[in-house]
Amino acid sequence: MAVAMSLTACGGGDGGGSSDTVRVTLANHVWTENIKAALPEFEQQTGLKVEVTQLGEDQLSDQYNVKLNAGSADIDVMMYRPLQEGKLFARNKYLADLTEHVKSESWDFSDFQGGPVQATTYEGKPVGVPIITEQEVLYYRKDLLEKAGLSAPPATLDELKAAAAKIKEVEPDIAGFVARTGKSAAVTQFSSFLYSFGGDFIDESGKSAVNSDAAKQAYAYYGELIRDYGPANVSTDMSWPEAMAIFTQGKAAFYTEANSLYKNATEPDKSKVSDQVGFAPFPAGPAGSKPYNVPSWALGINDASENTENAWKFIEWATSKEQTLEQQKSGVPGARTSAWSDPEGISDFPEDLAKAISESTENGVGYDRPVVVKVAEAREIVGQPIVDAITGKDAAASADAAHTAFQKFLDDEAE
Repeated sequence: MAVAMSLTACGGGDGGGSSDTVRVTLANHVWTENIKAALPEFEQQTGLKVEVTQLGEDQLSDQYNVKLNAGSADIDVMMYRPLQEGKLFARNKYLADLTEHVKSESWDFSDFQGGPVQATTYEGKPVGVPIITEQEVLYYRKDLLEKAGLSAPPATLDELKAAAAKIKEVEPDIAGFVARTGKSAAVTQFSSFLYSFGGDFIDESGKSAVNSDAAKQAYAYYGELIRDYGPANVSTDMSWPEAMAIFTQGKAAFYTEANSLYKNATEPDKSKVSDQVGFAPFPAGPAGSKPYNVPSWALGINDASENTENAWKFIEWATSKEQTLEQQKSGVPGARTSAWSDPEGISDFPEDLAKAISESTENGVGYDRPVVVKVAEAREIVGQPIVDAITGKDAAASADAAHTAFQKFLDDEAE
């Protein structure tokens, strides 16, 4: 449901397109609610008036499609999804170049983590500021490890496979491992396996890389882990709710998933094993531990805005160290390193999860899917070998077929 609101401070102008009014379009999110509550502070400090339009994700996309395509100037600041529409918006010049703005020393752009900044950069120029992040971590059952005689969670992918096999042997009715299996849904979580094997979706020259040796090994590994040690009669259409349900019902020992979903596993009213859940960094593969560290949302300035200086003042305040810390204290993972090194910033997270996240931010990759314009179509292509590997088909042959299809997709998109 759309929510439009105007919060007025001293010195407010006549609204609409006046220079002392900043028009901000935000998604329905906890981050948005927190910022709205803090807006009087910003307005008092600056003498500006902020008009907030708050929309659900689908409505937000619809509005952007109409207004940005028409070159409308009635949006100044926009909350957008860097990995879903970031490349499209940047290529179409909907997002302003923030190069000069981010030089502010007091604001400190260097405090932002490398992965999220990578995702909000286009052709070497920052076009957004990351505000909410996600990392892939390992969820595990402490009690099942103890029963299997395992003293610590697996630190490598080889150890993960061995531990999953051991637990399956000790507890035949428990899956050693569970994760997403749906063709498109699994792509994001598979990405960390791909990177940790040394692979990627697209190589440095912009060509498909999904049939590299590393990619073939990652596809085969992921498929084998689920096929041999996953739930009995596992389906190939699971997204996170289905996989999480198996884990929280006590039917799996290990689960790789986004850290943002952790409360589903740790809150007693949602999880039967809440008191036995532990967290660890994503296990290292041949190329090390390279989980994704991505911004699910960012703030940008509409390139057609006639109020860019005040738009930046809002972004500078909303993404400051102080606001980022306050957001994180309320459970919204931020993109600033300082928030994760501050005891207050991690006080509401389980200690082992905070440690796992902190390690993930150091070597994380800034995207969890192909960085393209038509993201949904690309996910369908690169996700097919995941399904084929799970069902026992030749993962290498499937990767070769996906490579051909994906390269055609990239060529068509480049035209």
